Amino acid sequence: MAYHGPQMPASASQGPGGRVALITGVTGQDGSYLAELLLAKGYRVVGTTRNASGAAKSLPPGLMDRIELVSMRLEDLGDVRTVIAVQAPDELYNCAAFTSGSGMFDDPVGMGEVNGLAVTRILESIRLGSPNTRFCQASSREIFGEAAESPQTENTRTNPRSPYGAAKQYADSMIRIYRRRYDLFAGSAILFNHESPRRRIEFVSRKITHAAAAIKLGLPIQLELGNLEARRDWGYAGDYADAMWRMLQQPQADDYVLATGETHSVREFCECAFGLLDLDYRACVKESPDSYRADEPRPLVGDIAKARKELGWTPTVTFQELVKMMVDADMRQVAGEMKDRRHAGA
Repeated sequence: MAYHGPQMPASASQGPGGRVALITGVTGQDGSYLAELLLAKGYRVVGTTRNASGAAKSLPPGLMDRIELVSMRLEDLGDVRTVIAVQAPDELYNCAAFTSGSGMFDDPVGMGEVNGLAVTRILESIRLGSPNTRFCQASSREIFGEAAESPQTENTRTNPRSPYGAAKQYADSMIRIYRRRYDLFAGSAILFNHESPRRRIEFVSRKITHAAAAIKLGLPIQLELGNLEARRDWGYAGDYADAMWRMLQQPQADDYVLATGETHSVREFCECAFGLLDLDYRACVKESPDSYRADEPRPLVGDIAKARKELGWTPTVTFQELVKMMVDADMRQVAGEMKDRRHAGA
């Protein structure tokens, strides 16, 4: 059930496990996978959004009636403090952020507020109002930017090259400070590219699978992409949600690189996605210099040795399985949209 303010006490409506989890950005890809995972483990799950009254329809159907929604503005310290003090969650996962991908240079001020300073507001609110809360921050491979080494580990020197990466780097630094100075249980999940059928359409992975499905179903589309040779360490978002949960079950808080340890090019992604539908991507995809992003001097690929050893975590979904999952979902979505349009025009 949804409600619109932090008036419900944290002791109410706890799940069988008795634990409460607060997820910021719960309507996004990572937040929704975390919510599903935690509900399955018996948590009472509270999700925060800017507007709780309008957010329920953005959730996957299976979550709409199973989590509580609370309005909270991450730019407002009073708002954050109130929600955290009232909910007093056992675990808090911060998945709210301005977008990455092609939007990494959009609105640097807003990005600094939400991706950077907001994390300090959360940490300070935990310190003052709920010091036993365990906190996991969804960080990003973008903190490495022009990396000095490859693959990247938790000890690789950070060198962001975008406002998005710089804001994430600031948040990670504050987490380490609060962990050491105030003994908070707080850690950063340094997430490399992670995708799913819930990825928004502006990300290159969804652009590819959505376009492949639309073309297969007869829509006249040509897909324009940037550098097809650009390589990414692509994993499945559901796997990364599991790793974030494991981080908060450890005896001590720490930071972890979460990745697959292998890279694939955008061209490989296209070849796999279109090939699954018996299409030749070369006839459907146009490489556009206007869409190019500057490539990294060294590949951004994660070394997950620490997560494997300490969390007992490894990815379960292969690159090919991930692409197929997304293609199948987009085939269903595009077919449904076409059917709705036909009915509307009848």
